[in-house]
Amino acid sequence: MSKKHALNDGEAQLFRASVAGTKTLRQDTYVHRPQRHHVEGKLPPRKALQEQVDASFYFSDEFQPQLDSDGPMRYVRPGSSHYELKKLRRGDYSPDLFLDLHGLTQLQAKQELGALLAACRREHVYCACVMHGHGKHILKQQTPLWLAQHPDVLAFHQAPKEFGGDAALLVLVELDAAYGQIKAGTEPSR
Repeated sequence: MSKKHALNDGEAQLFRASVAGTKTLRQDTYVHRPQRHHVEGKLPPRKALQEQVDASFYFSDEFQPQLDSDGPMRYVRPGSSHYELKKLRRGDYSPDLFLDLHGLTQLQAKQELGALLAACRREHVYCACVMHGHGKHILKQQTPLWLAQHPDVLAFHQAPKEFGGDAALLVLVELDAAYGQIKAGTEPSR
């Protein structure tokens, strides 16, 4: 105790008299450990890998969907609005996520494409850009075939020049009901 606030004998005796009959409190405070909060959009590595595997489950190299061979690469899921495809072609949508497949093997590209689609659903991203490049035309040919097989893909179209032109695709991803499903031809609210 500092000398500045020292009690004289009369004050100390008064204090002892006023607290007579009290018991010392036992420390019973429980200290909670801080909860581990994961960063928004960041998944634990194990869960991210499982999401990749689950999303790439839909991609088959054997199945060949019926895609138009004339004109730019495009696809709209049966039952979805063709107006969405037109808006993609015009560049009305700007992608929120980008995936660059340059230098990847087909297996790696499938896994990354699955992870992109899972991330779009998780983060409520409606439009994404997949850059497959020119190269030996392997990924350029396979990417649309894989995308057409995935149940969450509403439509895709060759990207406008500012997003990669014929070396990229803009993809519309179906979101949860809370964010609006694109069946009536309207963009979901964000």
